[in-house]
Amino acid sequence: MSVAGQAEPAVTTPPVPGPKETDGRTRERPVALRLLARPEVGVFLGAVAVFVFFLIAAPALRDGGSMATVLYQSSTIGIMALPVALLMIGGEFDLSAGVAVVTSALTAGMLSYQLTVNVWVGVIVALVVSLAVGAFNGWVLVKTGLPSFLVTLATFLVLQGVNLAVTKLVTGNVATDDISDMDGFDQAKALFASSFDVGGVEVKITVVWWLVFAALATWVLLRTKYGNWVFAVGGSQESARAVGVPVTFTKITLFMLVGFGAWFVGMHQLFSFNTVQSGEGVGQELIYIAAAVIGGCLLTGGYGSAIGPVFGAFMFGMVNQGIVFAGWNPDWFKAFLGVMLLGAVLINLYVRRAATRR
Repeated sequence: MSVAGQAEPAVTTPPVPGPKETDGRTRERPVALRLLARPEVGVFLGAVAVFVFFLIAAPALRDGGSMATVLYQSSTIGIMALPVALLMIGGEFDLSAGVAVVTSALTAGMLSYQLTVNVWVGVIVALVVSLAVGAFNGWVLVKTGLPSFLVTLATFLVLQGVNLAVTKLVTGNVATDDISDMDGFDQAKALFASSFDVGGVEVKITVVWWLVFAALATWVLLRTKYGNWVFAVGGSQESARAVGVPVTFTKITLFMLVGFGAWFVGMHQLFSFNTVQSGEGVGQELIYIAAAVIGGCLLTGGYGSAIGPVFGAFMFGMVNQGIVFAGWNPDWFKAFLGVMLLGAVLINLYVRRAATRR
């Protein structure tokens, strides 16, 4: 056979590299969209807008003392909004949170005064009562399967009636007696209702507690197994139970966290004003829920953060004081809050859909 008759070896050329094929599951989304998908980003931008608006509309807010007042108002809402937000992430909400604050304060005030004991006895008993109310709400919820709306609405009505009836029965009045001269009052006031000076501006201790609780709640949600449980039971209770999440424990402890928040805010009110009106607290639960919703938490559960409600509470405090410092009619406060709530929900919904769109 001649050489010319042999077949020439095939020459292969490497293919020209083209664009890498990706699909919606593997494509990396832009950083901006990933940030917008965070539940707290939308409310942060809203809080900045409200802050700038009132700085312009109410120049008095630029004073350090005025801003300290805004932070104080925000902290009293924000401390309760944090456990309410965790509960909402877990798929539930508590309509009794507002009157539970007053129940806690009334318990501590009346017990200390009527039994003439150190106020710390009343404080500890009030903590036990608040935790028990939260545990009861959670236990009834998981045992009966009733919606949290019905369970906590019933608790709201019971506590509201008990607050008024027991206070009148024990004190003969609609408010508790003054406990400012009782043993342990000064120490308790230092913990729950004191102030400290920062550059000549008096700042309430609740602002510090608010930020500490927010940092702790954020750590729990993002860095602990319990935080995973909260998101799991809020997303799908049955799926969470199927993979071993202790649903009953998680739900009950979330309600108990709301009880703890009610106790803390109740102690602040008691030691700030030395006495408590038994009819207060009605309607505050809606403020706490609204702050959490504005902060990016969904009523359907499984989504939210602890940082978002911090900004939501700040917006409430800013609007509350901003209207006063701007010289506007305070009767418009609730209307303004309603518009802000609806606007925040719509913006959060739009941003979240835009951020997750493929």
